[in-house]
Amino acid sequence: MAKESGLGWTTCSVDDSAGSLRALVNDVTGVSFAIPRAVQDVTGLDKSAIERLLLLADFSVTIDGVFNDGSNASHDVFKTVASADVTRTVTLVISGQTLSNECLLTDYPLTRASTGELTYSVPGVLQSGTDPTWA
Repeated sequence: MAKESGLGWTTCSVDDSAGSLRALVNDVTGVSFAIPRAVQDVTGLDKSAIERLLLLADFSVTIDGVFNDGSNASHDVFKTVASADVTRTVTLVISGQTLSNECLLTDYPLTRASTGELTYSVPGVLQSGTDPTWA
């Protein structure tokens, strides 16, 4: 195993509202994701430190990018977030490591900065109830 940078990201794909996976890696300028676990505090009166149990797993993602209204590009994929109640497959691949989850995208906010750039930051959350697992 070798340490690596995050350069050379190979895949960042998201389903469009029809369920077709679209490669957005060229439009995406940043992605953040988390795979947290819930915990339950089960500390008894006889303990002097907190005792916890691991509970359900979760997944969240935020995809940041540059507006692109080309056919099957980012705007085509995200423009239906507000109107299409569909699950989207979000697939991330770096260095041969794949993380793919069924997500609900919850917003498609666009920002036009004072310098002129038009960008988005799309949040998503786990929908499927399936443990997020690297393959």
